[in-house]
Amino acid sequence: MPDEDAATPSLKAADPQAGQGAPRRLGIGINVLIQVVLSLAIFAGINRLNYRHYWRIDLSPSQTFTLSGATLDYLGKLSRDVEIFIVFARDAKLFGDVQSLLDEYRLHGRQRVKVRLIDPVRDIERAERLKSETGLSLAQNGILIRSGVNKRFITEEELVIRETGTGTEKKIAEFRGEDAVTSALMNVLEGKVRKFYFILGKGSRAESSLADAAIAIAELGRQQNFEMASVNMSEIGSISPEHTDGVILIGARYDFSEREIGMLADYWNSKRAGILLLLDPNRTTKNLDHWLESAGVRPRGDRVLMARSTSTGAQKEFTVQGEFSMDVVFSRHLSSTVTTLAGQSESLELRSNDDTVSKDQSVNIQPVIKALDHYWGETDYHEDLPVADEDRDTLPPVYVAASVERGASADQRERIDSSRMVVVGNPSLLDKETMLAVNRDFIAASLNWIINREELVGAPPKPRKSYRIQLTSRQHEIIFWISSLAMPAVVLALGFMIWAGRRAA
Repeated sequence: MPDEDAATPSLKAADPQAGQGAPRRLGIGINVLIQVVLSLAIFAGINRLNYRHYWRIDLSPSQTFTLSGATLDYLGKLSRDVEIFIVFARDAKLFGDVQSLLDEYRLHGRQRVKVRLIDPVRDIERAERLKSETGLSLAQNGILIRSGVNKRFITEEELVIRETGTGTEKKIAEFRGEDAVTSALMNVLEGKVRKFYFILGKGSRAESSLADAAIAIAELGRQQNFEMASVNMSEIGSISPEHTDGVILIGARYDFSEREIGMLADYWNSKRAGILLLLDPNRTTKNLDHWLESAGVRPRGDRVLMARSTSTGAQKEFTVQGEFSMDVVFSRHLSSTVTTLAGQSESLELRSNDDTVSKDQSVNIQPVIKALDHYWGETDYHEDLPVADEDRDTLPPVYVAASVERGASADQRERIDSSRMVVVGNPSLLDKETMLAVNRDFIAASLNWIINREELVGAPPKPRKSYRIQLTSRQHEIIFWISSLAMPAVVLALGFMIWAGRRAA
């Protein structure tokens, strides 16, 4: 026993840190705790910064998830709160497109845009509550926009442009959700419904073409908050800005009387007017043409065409391909698109330097659509193989659409009082069988411009495209071996390396 007691102090003396084990473990634990707390704090801070400050990049080929500059500018100036309800079944074809689009509105709406999703099939109680609050049936998929007492329901069909044709199930050619939503948003906040006069009684190429145009204009009106009133100028006493926001004349064949031309001239010379003219090259309208010339645009009466001699004979093409101007605000968003004008078109002479026009220094005349360079304006268009003549014909550049603004001011606050007109040397842009989505968008932009609603210009529809990847049998084989063998082998090797490292430690 004495020997054991004597050995104990010697062991304690040999290990002076033996009694310090508990304090050392405590220090290590506190150090680890501090590191964990700091790591969590840094992680939370980084996530908070990432939530508030981030960059989003749209890598889709057609910029599907990018809002236009016009929409972004408008969202940045919102002064009232807006509620947007996505009333869509989750299995609907457009559900993903609509949800992605409205997420962009919410993100750029400066906390003023609230987006809510209601599936009328699954969220029956919420759907019934919304029905009772708005008085809408909600019998079909759509988007409800509400601000205060004003509301607008956009149906699913208004969000798309379908391919032309006679099939029962027409495919979706373009998704025009941004155009429809921004228009409806402005209409809800604006409240006032604009009004256009649609001039009748002047004949047309066919009754069906005039009916097609009226239907297309009425559809645009439902989407963009204006209504169309069909009028015969022989039955009204005058046209004034107090009665209408704009006048539409499409494909007139017969001339205006002196009284009617006087009404149109008085309206144009008023403080604020808006006119859209789609001219039929085969018309007989001497009075109308003379008035247009005095306003700064002279229809030449020729035919814009291309002609060439081929091995199978003469080839003469009246269908015109044209490009939109970058210099005009309402066609700028279409400048990268080539349009096609069916039927026959005539060229327009822009008379900016004419004495009868230039006396009013505030008149601004701009080309809007220019035919491609292999087209010219032919006077002898009945010939089998017409040839461009420098003395008689119109050589490139050939303009088939133009805009006129009278009373224009550099001050944007005063531009609301200017008179605006768009003239197109082709009457078929709204024909049912030949109407293109780009031409419909051009007409919508023109109508918004002539009534001083530039905010609605610049939200083009997004094309719906299907992409197919063609792979050879060798490429299929490579993909199979990479996914079935190489990738699992890499994961297995990494796991083995980690296991070996821990075992060695």
